Amino acid sequence: MTSTPGPFAEGAPLPVEVAQAAADWLTLLMADVVSEDDRQRWQAWRNAHPDHERAWRHIEAITGHLQQLGPTPAYQVLSPYGEMQRRQQPSRRKVLSWLLLAGAAGGGALLATPASRPLRQRLSTDYRTGTGEQRNWTLPDGSQLLLNTDSIVVVDFQPQQRRLQLLQGELWLVTAAAQGVAGTLPPLVVDTVHGRIQALGTRFSVRHWPERTTVTVVESAVAVMPRDQSGPAQRVTAGQRTAFDRVGVRTRPRASSAAPAWVQGQLVADDWPLERFINELERYRPGYLRCHPAIATLRISGIFPLHDTDHILQTLPQVLPVRLSWRTRYWVSVLPSATD
Repeated sequence: MTSTPGPFAEGAPLPVEVAQAAADWLTLLMADVVSEDDRQRWQAWRNAHPDHERAWRHIEAITGHLQQLGPTPAYQVLSPYGEMQRRQQPSRRKVLSWLLLAGAAGGGALLATPASRPLRQRLSTDYRTGTGEQRNWTLPDGSQLLLNTDSIVVVDFQPQQRRLQLLQGELWLVTAAAQGVAGTLPPLVVDTVHGRIQALGTRFSVRHWPERTTVTVVESAVAVMPRDQSGPAQRVTAGQRTAFDRVGVRTRPRASSAAPAWVQGQLVADDWPLERFINELERYRPGYLRCHPAIATLRISGIFPLHDTDHILQTLPQVLPVRLSWRTRYWVSVLPSATD
């Protein structure tokens, strides 16, 4: 029997950043009020590249209604139960899950990854967190894996190699060897689309960005191998941070010897531009958080507990000349303070 191909059964797989961008646009359109400017920017994004249009048509295939978006908020259109309450609207993380799962179920490859197994065969072996969520697991070898907000890792342990594939987000790993677990273990590696990190008995963090991967080593060392670079791996030791893309290692500055602040549930800003702070805080909140360009260069420092991002936002007007505009719980803008 021949099955009907899914919406992406033909053509090259979509890059993960395209799927993420499509999820971002869908989340934006789920807001209570969508401006004409937002719609024009969304349409411009669709027209900018064939992959963008393919991703959005996939969303349309899932919902069956998005091609006819009108003034009604999109979350009402998408709800399988009819009218959906505002506080129940899906987060960006859930939207991205719809994209990934529907792509697998439809028989097409929506997400481009270096793994050889189809996504639908890997879903039972992955570890994932939602927006604002952090979770810890003990892996089969005794290693401790902590995932930061909005992250996905596929774990594949074989007799010859222990492999973690970071599809998105950020992880903190304390290897079995770093814990003094006895016995001979096969090599442990972390793969991203940019290359491979091999653990050498260590504690380290890895963050996946669209254009690069960053690694911070707290104990012992790792070996970094960019995907398209020939030659020996580059060793990164305790107290060092490195960034690499597919063709090479780009930076290698010094780093703290302590675990990243997010591992302790904190966001630490050390004289950051406000725009950078807002962009980082947005990772831990569903929906959209925006910083007005006029205040983007204001500086901020402090230690902020991540369990209550609303409270973090509410403190900003107390320390900076800014004000908050809340369209909804899921759409907040940080604006210049009103002038007399």
